[in-house]
Amino acid sequence: MDSYTNEFSNDEITVTYEPCICIHAEKCAKELSSVFRTSIIPWINLDNAETNTVINQIRKCPSGALKYRNNNNNKKAS
Repeated sequence: MDSYTNEFSNDEITVTYEPCICIHAEKCAKELSSVFRTSIIPWINLDNAETNTVINQIRKCPSGALKYRNNNNNKKAS
């Protein structure tokens, strides 16, 4: 079974989501619901918070399904 990656970008970062890895703890949606919205498509809206706030939330992802990379230098981070 192939997994697919969803990508969401703004000028500063690209966020990737790997649904096959997600454990659905919903930590992202509970703590930053303005960006990670479970009932709206697209479910990640990076325009609704400061980039550092989004990065800090991604770092709390218990499964590692959410990752980000900086768009300016293509350096991958998680």
